[in-house]
Amino acid sequence: MVSIGDGGRCGRTNNTTFLPLPRTTNLRHKPEMHSLPLFMNLMGRNVILIGQGEMAEAKRRLLQRAGAVVTDERGLASLAIVAVEDDAEAEAAVARLQARGILVNATDRPALCDFTLPAIIDRDPVLIAIGTGGASAGLAAALRQRIEALIPASLGKLAQALHTARPALQARYPDPRTRRQAIGAALAAHGALDPLVEQRPEAVAEWLGGATTEVETRVVSIRLTSPDPDDLTLRTARLLAQADCVCHTVDVPPAILGRARADAVRHPCTALPVSCDHGLCVFLSF
Repeated sequence: MVSIGDGGRCGRTNNTTFLPLPRTTNLRHKPEMHSLPLFMNLMGRNVILIGQGEMAEAKRRLLQRAGAVVTDERGLASLAIVAVEDDAEAEAAVARLQARGILVNATDRPALCDFTLPAIIDRDPVLIAIGTGGASAGLAAALRQRIEALIPASLGKLAQALHTARPALQARYPDPRTRRQAIGAALAAHGALDPLVEQRPEAVAEWLGGATTEVETRVVSIRLTSPDPDDLTLRTARLLAQADCVCHTVDVPPAILGRARADAVRHPCTALPVSCDHGLCVFLSF
């Protein structure tokens, strides 16, 4: 079994067996994302690092920040990073590791990578990762710098306060959907807990003390002008990201539906719904 990032609670074992990880090349449809972003718990886990010099040392520091135990190629691990300059040496190392069923990142060689390493904004416990699928590390770094300037230093403390308040939130909003809607409204732009605004330590407690148990329900109709999700207006993209339910005509492409929240209810339909029991309902049509 290959065990990765389970935080010690998902079948972690001391006698891990490494098996080759086959790639499926006969996919019927091109995936909408080139990679699935994951946050992996590496605390106390072995990660193989091959390489010398500044490039390898940078990867070593990153792994150590995440609590990983850096080992050489002889170690047992589920992940490995190959940070060497020579192309032939890198390709040979990647082949050896992948033959053992180990997922590999080859620095500056995206074609050889099973996973890539994003640029990171750290507001512990909040982590924001920016990846380009290996297309341009410079672009990811530039985006990180621009976005980091927008993120208040208090964001981590806001996350911790929300975690501490979970029992109180569950007591005030027993229904999970209502609770999610209330939190979403508070965290929305200009909301009581807007995460892009510097928040005081007592902000969560004050909001919870005065929060109403009623959540607004509404239906918003949006007529699309293009099947390309990149042509969505900022307002439409924001509404999709906030929607609890997405009703749509059958000609709305999956790429646009993919911009909605993953847990939003989806209903194909032919006309604008009269009402909605899910909070914010967005109706999409051409």
